[in-house]
Amino acid sequence: MKKIFRLLTSGLVLSALAFSFTACSEDYMDKINEDKDSAKDAASKFIIPDLMLRTAQNVIGGDFNTYIGSYVEYWAGTHNQLYQAEKRNAEVRLSSTFNNGWGDIFYLIRNAKLTIDKSKSEVPEAVQARAIAETMLAYILAEATDLFGDIPYTEVGNAWDTPYPNADSQESIYTEVFRLLDDAAATFATNPASVGGQDFIYGGSNTAWIKFINGLKARYTLRLNNRSSNLAKVIEYVDASFSSAAEQASMPYSGTNNQNPLFDFEWSRDGISSCTSMWNKLMERNDPRADRVYWHSNTWAHYDGVDAEGVLAPTGSPTESQGQYLYDVFMFAEKAPVHFLSYHELMFIKAEAQARLGKTAEAKESLKEAIMAAFVNLEISVDAGINAPSVLAYDGIEPITVLKPNESEALAEEYFDDTVEALFDANPLKEVMLQKYIGLWGGNGEAVETYADIRRLKAEGKGDIYGLINPGKFPLRCPYGNDDVTANPNIEKLYTDAGNYVFTENVWWAGGSR
Repeated sequence: MKKIFRLLTSGLVLSALAFSFTACSEDYMDKINEDKDSAKDAASKFIIPDLMLRTAQNVIGGDFNTYIGSYVEYWAGTHNQLYQAEKRNAEVRLSSTFNNGWGDIFYLIRNAKLTIDKSKSEVPEAVQARAIAETMLAYILAEATDLFGDIPYTEVGNAWDTPYPNADSQESIYTEVFRLLDDAAATFATNPASVGGQDFIYGGSNTAWIKFINGLKARYTLRLNNRSSNLAKVIEYVDASFSSAAEQASMPYSGTNNQNPLFDFEWSRDGISSCTSMWNKLMERNDPRADRVYWHSNTWAHYDGVDAEGVLAPTGSPTESQGQYLYDVFMFAEKAPVHFLSYHELMFIKAEAQARLGKTAEAKESLKEAIMAAFVNLEISVDAGINAPSVLAYDGIEPITVLKPNESEALAEEYFDDTVEALFDANPLKEVMLQKYIGLWGGNGEAVETYADIRRLKAEGKGDIYGLINPGKFPLRCPYGNDDVTANPNIEKLYTDAGNYVFTENVWWAGGSR
């Protein structure tokens, strides 16, 4: 009996000890499992690099640029998903096509909002971080709404309170874009730098950020021209922005482990090729750039413009293949930068505004400056292709002599005098837009801007300016991302007609309703 009692009491003691241990073990085990190398929080300025890098890599230079480059006929999709997009098959309307980019956009919106909120409790040392985050948020919002139309914004950021955010109208998104840019500019103008090396674009220079903001205001004011025209303001903003390419907003790449996103895609997927539509425009103008952009995708031999005929993917009707057609040099340009806003784009914007206002002499000078800057920019990609580390590891592409900036500018001046000036005199706006189209062609992530221009001019009844030749339907917007189409009823209801609405519904600034 005593033995039984001892066993029972021992059991009770052990149970009590076990209960006691269980009561504290959860907290103790949490500490054991804690990853001490994983930060739970970060100062607002340390979120800034991620905002910049992800925006450059995944929003400006990622899938959007790659697919849209096919839509605007900068290149042709010749394999797998890009071939399907070239043929205007299901990829163009499916919610899965841009799902990764869609997710990146809302990751960035949440983080930009978080940075702005955090900076308010960290003042004064975080005021510049807030201004940079506001500028980046404005940029991301404009890019997203230009692509998709109405998008969630106001209710994004708190998944507990608003697990299914509603979409804000494109009109209200643009109101917010300008509010954010105005607020950021005021902050940059009145506060010292504090971010320093965390700023990968301008190294913490407030003056540079203000010029960038003015350039963005010029871009977006022109974007809304069909809704609210203020061309004089466009010119005013341009004049307060970059004075040369040295001031433009770009993300540099060093190659190998830090690759230009278009190169990264083509190096791993081999899905796009040089196309006849782009080649036609160059050859019609005897454009000297045609002799500097073409290499064979299999032999890596260089081709002049004339020799390229017959080795180009027919726009809209290529054979699905790899290694058959030519590559634009941008497919090799591992170290080419991505442009948030380039100097050449800015000067094309100015030339358009001046041409629309009937200031033809001023427009001609701005156009000439834009073309000269675009020639220099192209040569950076030529250099980046010839000296691409990953390509050189396989003996590299056939080299040509890289032109110095003054040589590129001289070539551009000769081209302008011999060809462009007469075409401009005959139809100023048309030539400005076609030269901008050619000038934004490349691996710098500027295809989305061309896409906006084409849709904007289509809305004005000027869609024939570009001479696009793909017989398939031209998509007027991108389909919403699958993650929200399947999980958020507020987005599901916007994804209508199995996605075919992308062929029929303009975005708001192009005359649509959303």
